Amino acid sequence: MDGVVEFRTGDGAVVAVEAVEERSGSRLVSRGDGTVQAARTFEGALDGVRAAAESALRVFRDGSLRPDGVEIEFGVKLSAETGAIIAKGTAEGHLVVKLSWSPAAPEAGGAS
Repeated sequence: MDGVVEFRTGDGAVVAVEAVEERSGSRLVSRGDGTVQAARTFEGALDGVRAAAESALRVFRDGSLRPDGVEIEFGVKLSAETGAIIAKGTAEGHLVVKLSWSPAAPEAGGAS
């Protein structure tokens, strides 16, 4: 493991995450043990992921499909500088969507 990024939660707990290698020209300064303190809280780092999930749910729930259930899965990488990044599986971003429908219930009062 190259290093660790420490994120603080809103209630002060520490979440340690394996570091994502940044491709920018700058480098964060780490403590002697390779740990870097993140610039934002854990919740703040995940804000963009939450917004992406809410947006994706709107797309699938508000359309003509009207599924009973929507499951959205995407990988997330955490970075000390940029927060959460939707991870790529190949050259594109990784996203799995599962829609489900329950069988229609029999109508009450139907013919016997």
